[in-house]
Amino acid sequence: MTDKPAPLLIKRYASRRLYNTETSDYVTLEDIAGFIRDGREVQIVDLKTGDDLTRQYLLQIIAEHESRGESVLPVDVLNDLVRSYMTGGVSVVPQFLQASFEMLRDGQSRMVENMSAMNPMAKMPGFDAMQAQQEAFLKAMTGGLGTAGWTGGSGPAPDANQEGEDLDAIKKQLAELQDKLSKLS
Repeated sequence: MTDKPAPLLIKRYASRRLYNTETSDYVTLEDIAGFIRDGREVQIVDLKTGDDLTRQYLLQIIAEHESRGESVLPVDVLNDLVRSYMTGGVSVVPQFLQASFEMLRDGQSRMVENMSAMNPMAKMPGFDAMQAQQEAFLKAMTGGLGTAGWTGGSGPAPDANQEGEDLDAIKKQLAELQDKLSKLS
């Protein structure tokens, strides 16, 4: 098992400016969102107190994207999140969300592995360039989710039927999880 690389450390100064400790320059929220899209983990800490501010800044990035009309989270999901914060008991929502995203990442990883397995075209001249374009397209379509660090093998384009079956399987698993959650409530 490989060790996870250390997160990119961002320090927040008293002036509220954010400082990238790797490149020794100031960054914006958009820069941080770009690091995350590229597969980097970030940790944002207050320079003076040492408090971890990562969660606050990640939520702020999401809120800014949502306010610009780049909606990812349906209103029902946002309502459920608010309810989970407002209930007095222990909420299963964080575990559910984590499990859901893990399933999504695993599904995407399997799709990428399937793309790279058993491809006789890998020895063709120019195939590497074509594959790089395919990877860029996949990353653009998925917002980089689950594709970070994939150096890729050689592989054909994904089979649409297989993708549909994978998506159906993920939807079924999510529905089952939702049923279990509703029974717990």
